[in-house]
Amino acid sequence: MNTQAAAAANKLDAAVLKIAGVVVLGAIMSILDVTVVSVALPTFQTEFDATYAEVAWTMTGYTLALATVIPLSGWAADRFGTKRLYMLALLLFTLGSALCATADSIGQLIGYRVVQGLGGGMLMPLGMTIMTRAAGPERIGRLMAVLGIPMLLGPIGGPILGGWLIEAASWHWIFLINVPIGAVALVYALLALPKDNPEPSESFDFVGMLMLSPGLALFLYGVSSLPETGTITATKVWATMLVGAVLLVSFVVYSFKPRHPLLDLRLFGNRNLRIASISLFVFIIAFMGAGLLFPSYFLQVRGESTLHAGLLMAPQGIGAMLTMPIAGTLADRIPVGRTVPFAMALIAVGFFAFTQVGTDTSYLLLCGSLFVMGLGMGGTMMPIMTSALRTLTNHETARGSTLVNILQQIGSSIGASIMSVILTSQLNGSAPIPGLNDPRTGEPVTEAGAAIAVQHGAQLPIDPSILQRGLAFVADSFATTFWVGFALVVATFVPIAFLPRKRVAPPAPQDPSGEGEQRPAAPVLVH
Repeated sequence: MNTQAAAAANKLDAAVLKIAGVVVLGAIMSILDVTVVSVALPTFQTEFDATYAEVAWTMTGYTLALATVIPLSGWAADRFGTKRLYMLALLLFTLGSALCATADSIGQLIGYRVVQGLGGGMLMPLGMTIMTRAAGPERIGRLMAVLGIPMLLGPIGGPILGGWLIEAASWHWIFLINVPIGAVALVYALLALPKDNPEPSESFDFVGMLMLSPGLALFLYGVSSLPETGTITATKVWATMLVGAVLLVSFVVYSFKPRHPLLDLRLFGNRNLRIASISLFVFIIAFMGAGLLFPSYFLQVRGESTLHAGLLMAPQGIGAMLTMPIAGTLADRIPVGRTVPFAMALIAVGFFAFTQVGTDTSYLLLCGSLFVMGLGMGGTMMPIMTSALRTLTNHETARGSTLVNILQQIGSSIGASIMSVILTSQLNGSAPIPGLNDPRTGEPVTEAGAAIAVQHGAQLPIDPSILQRGLAFVADSFATTFWVGFALVVATFVPIAFLPRKRVAPPAPQDPSGEGEQRPAAPVLVH
């Protein structure tokens, strides 16, 4: 009878699934929004008569707002309660979306995107906190698998949805679509999330905030400026990265002094959290960076439309959806150190095919490889997150979720910048076409640049053999960049080898007021 009771207690009941539904709605909005807007950048250039550097601030401003608010979410969740704060985040994101649709200048759009980012930055860490507390350590794997679906499908569904909305309606609808979803999510959150019972016992760490939030924002700004400048020696890159890094290091040194720092780095004393965080960080740099280039290959080398490129990426999402529920169940029963390496092996096998791409590589091979990578993705990312949060106490969960989300944000920015800079440097090595200059800049047009322009519909008076040579050069540049990504994927096996291979017992309950010792207890191995 005890066994039956335990099995029943470990099932995902209706109340927990309702809570998961709220979090998934918020995650879908925030994650889809990033990729949808990236598709609309050329449209913004035309609509607002702006340069690419100007419209790129619609992405940069959002990222910087995220970086500013994420570090505050752990303290705010404990101080005001997760339900209130989550509903405020939904309100800010929805309001920002509505305002974005009304923008009549690029400056207004950037400002409204910052409002969106202030809400969007809190949605993921708060969502992880809410779900971890609702599920408990014995069910966290299955519930994290639910949250992982929008995280993996966002980069795939975003271009499809964005391309369709822009073609069928107008750019305004990439923001307006969030309004009804946000309204439903607000009402759903009000009804489904449990009532807050915050016990504010910690003072706000103003000194830590003055170092961490601007430090993270400046560092990410410098990193995200790398693709635009193409070199780390540009002042806007090295200067902002240096100032940001100094502030972040200063915070690390300072954070061990106050009893309640804004971001509790003492949590890294928990081996599970430490190893899982390192694994997740390296994995995000490797896969998320190169993953952004998969659709770019279809767009620039194969001449596909944004919609078709998104559809060609669909096998990856299908693969992830098949394995993620299985991986979530296994994560609750088997130590992740025994399953994640096999999932990473699938990613490596699928990724290798992209190191061999050319101008006419079989779509069957590429889509099959994406499907295999998807199978691996479904068994990697969320089990690692599960391992990171499982051994934290209820009071530590909010701070642990904040740590994980900061690492995700830094890792994805670094990964995207590294891959973009490598690809750009490869393409810059293309030979110039004699007598053909860019009318806007006056600089010579390269064979690779001309080939990409023709793939996007430009009419250029160039010999077809030159275009073919340029297209082959572009394909080789992508293949070289994918080799770097593949090397990073292989490097991820190193930290993953240290993930727990034995069952870890959940932590003993602690004083919810947080007045007790803040250092996490060492996890207990169960043989």
